[in-house]
Amino acid sequence: MNEFLVAIHRDLTSKHPKPSPEQMKEALKPYQDWIAGIASGGQLVAPPKRWDVDGRVISDAKKVHKGPFAEGAISLGGLFLIKAENYDEAVAIAQKCPIIQYGAIVEVRMAIPAA
Repeated sequence: MNEFLVAIHRDLTSKHPKPSPEQMKEALKPYQDWIAGIASGGQLVAPPKRWDVDGRVISDAKKVHKGPFAEGAISLGGLFLIKAENYDEAVAIAQKCPIIQYGAIVEVRMAIPAA
């Protein structure tokens, strides 16, 4: 089994965030059920974490941008680790994220074991 990072990106800071606060309320229970299903299948390595909207982005040694994004309004909404055999399985899990239907973007990255 490999470990995969699942990162959920969404618009948290614009005047008309997508998903909207109402859509996020609507998606909360399905999201919790989705995570619970991953956990009950023994594939959740690290539980979801949420992040503030005031992060910093460092583009080189001297440039630090306020905010969790370098451009636009998409920022990190949450991330967690799962176990899967390969990218296909990890993507199949990630595609079930209920927040996607409201405009969120879900990114999947395989962890590279330390040498």
